[in-house]
Amino acid sequence: MKNLALLLVVFGCIFISTCTKDNQSESLKLLTGSTWISDSLLANGADASGPDGMLKNFKGEAKFNADLTGNFGIYKGTWKFAYNDTQIIITTDSLPIPLITKVAELTKSSLKITTSYPNLSGVPTNIRMTFKPK
Repeated sequence: MKNLALLLVVFGCIFISTCTKDNQSESLKLLTGSTWISDSLLANGADASGPDGMLKNFKGEAKFNADLTGNFGIYKGTWKFAYNDTQIIITTDSLPIPLITKVAELTKSSLKITTSYPNLSGVPTNIRMTFKPK
């Protein structure tokens, strides 16, 4: 009986770890499977993608490569998932701090991320970026 219980525990652990890996690989496939085109770039609820907009440099294409490098508008850098694929952290030499985003939606047809980013006034700017596949 002890051997049977131990065997069940071992198989249970393997099953749980396999399910987690499948979820992570599904998120990775969805994110890296497309070149994403910006659909809306909002800062505090207003369009920030125009020539004077805070997010103008994110406008255009975003490409997340499987080797954890990527292009995000005009920026080049690295990215990684965090907190069970509920966050994407983008790091680039062009930004003073990493951009830590919450994944609001990630499907074959939509990528929506949100974040709060500091500004000079000390009041964070609420950002929402939505993308569609190219």
